[in-house]
Amino acid sequence: MSQQVPMPTGVARRRRRLSDEETEQRMLEAALAMVNEAGLTVGLDHISFEDVIRDAGVARSAVYRRWPYKDLFFSDLLKELAKGSSPVIGTGNQDALEAVKQTILDHLDWLKDPEQRRALAAEVLRKGALNEFETFYNSAEWRTYLALHTTFLSLPDGALRTEVQNTLAESERALNTRVAEAYERVTGLIGLRPRTGITFETLATLANATMRGLVVMAPANPRIATERVHADPFGAPEPADWSQPGLGLAAVVLTYLEPDPAPWDDARIAELRSLLESESWF
Repeated sequence: MSQQVPMPTGVARRRRRLSDEETEQRMLEAALAMVNEAGLTVGLDHISFEDVIRDAGVARSAVYRRWPYKDLFFSDLLKELAKGSSPVIGTGNQDALEAVKQTILDHLDWLKDPEQRRALAAEVLRKGALNEFETFYNSAEWRTYLALHTTFLSLPDGALRTEVQNTLAESERALNTRVAEAYERVTGLIGLRPRTGITFETLATLANATMRGLVVMAPANPRIATERVHADPFGAPEPADWSQPGLGLAAVVLTYLEPDPAPWDDARIAELRSLLESESWF
């Protein structure tokens, strides 16, 4: 005859005590979720410290041991927001990379003409820019991150504002580096290079600024997202439908790119096709 196992009582029923590091992580994650849902205003008064504790599912005693005053927590929250650590605030994803690869494969015949190489770069941007715009526009994390770039100036002059500013600057450097590396890789594949004196970092900075400006303007001007222009502004064999984000991004990037002098023949095109069809092309 089987015996029933007694249910744990007292101390045995208590949940595992979280470490200080786990408490800190849960609190910041819960607060980030609240900020991203409600939006970032000039301050964080709309975020309740007690609600953060509740949503984080942590012990109040552990929280107040880590942050004796709630202002200390909100200072750490601002610094966490400034890191821009959400995956959405990165650059590119596997679907985007696949789209770039397929666009190049579909237009390999353009590579023999130097000017059509620039048109191929424009085609990559035409197809990718609208998707990038919509990702940023629909991302609460992006809206919060962009808002912090202006709202942090409302902080009192002092150590916190300086630290938030420095963290934002570091996040921007890291983001621009990733974009610059992507541009360098793709343009190198299709035989383009920056004009003399221009770096890929400069290209990345200007491209990011263009996209952000359009994202910021779009709520008041919905045509930015919806308008299409049937045109051939960059020398492609045929016109195509262009969005405003596509036109803006391509205009900025192509201004500073030129064909490299190395010729393209069938052998070089076949080599590129083989590379793109491999699993490690990027």
